[in-house]
Amino acid sequence: MRIYQDLSEVSHNNNSIVTLGTFDGIHLGHRKIIDEVVKKAALLGGRSFLITFYPHPRKIISRENKIELLSTPSEKAKMIESLGIENMLIIKFDKDFSQLNPDKFLEKYIVDGIGAKEVVIGYDHHFGKGRGGDINFLQKKGIDSGFEVTVIPAYDIDGVAISSSKIRRVILEGDIKRANKYLGRFYSFSGKVIRGDKRGRELGFPTANLEIENKDKLLPAIGIYAVEFIVKEKKHFGLLSVGKRPTFYAAGDIVPEVYIYDFDENIYDEFVTVNVVERIRGEEKFLSADELVKQMNNDKKIGIEILKKLNN
Repeated sequence: MRIYQDLSEVSHNNNSIVTLGTFDGIHLGHRKIIDEVVKKAALLGGRSFLITFYPHPRKIISRENKIELLSTPSEKAKMIESLGIENMLIIKFDKDFSQLNPDKFLEKYIVDGIGAKEVVIGYDHHFGKGRGGDINFLQKKGIDSGFEVTVIPAYDIDGVAISSSKIRRVILEGDIKRANKYLGRFYSFSGKVIRGDKRGRELGFPTANLEIENKDKLLPAIGIYAVEFIVKEKKHFGLLSVGKRPTFYAAGDIVPEVYIYDFDENIYDEFVTVNVVERIRGEEKFLSADELVKQMNNDKKIGIEILKKLNN
């Protein structure tokens, strides 16, 4: 996949099948859109083209100026490439760009810039200043400029229309199984293994403390999880703790750390990925280290049972 950071790098081609959106998380709804783009490009002998934005628009236009990402730019690019998209333009979303009205955006980026035979869009997508561009606007512009518009309907699971916002909410609520269902994969995050206080090793549960790749990445809700742990291209199983370790500390930052089953290697400074399978429990404060160890042994057994199912 070719990745463009500026429109000036892109050659004009009116035989392009184009889609646009933030695509945070690449959930099952996004995949329907991307699959349609790839299918149409193959059918028509055209090129598939995805336009996305960074940083996330809500980080610029929201009053809170904060958004936690389901997928970092590198994660998103990998997933989009794996789904068959050939070209991706990443537009820098800043205050100036947010003031571009829908008509000028379409003219600059799609009609005169990339070129389009067809634009594939999600049912609820809006674009341009004040989210003024909608499906009706796009369809009218298509008639004037000579491109088709295909609208992809909502993707429902259990009567719920899947969206990135809904997935963020269920992750923050601790319902990682539902998030995984909406994503069509395990929710994951990546980072570098760093040195910790070795508290886990003293308790018989050595852990890999992680420094997250991107500070805007959404971590799972505080608690204990069964996970897959990928290091040096090998998959292992383990337990993820996301929390403040209240048994030992009165306050502190939230720390993600992984206890890896049957593992004894030096992996400091290695870049690793954690696939979050299922939540076991919330974080608790124990009266003693012995009580914590007893609970950790129980968590270990529960985690093994959960992870056994992945191989069945």
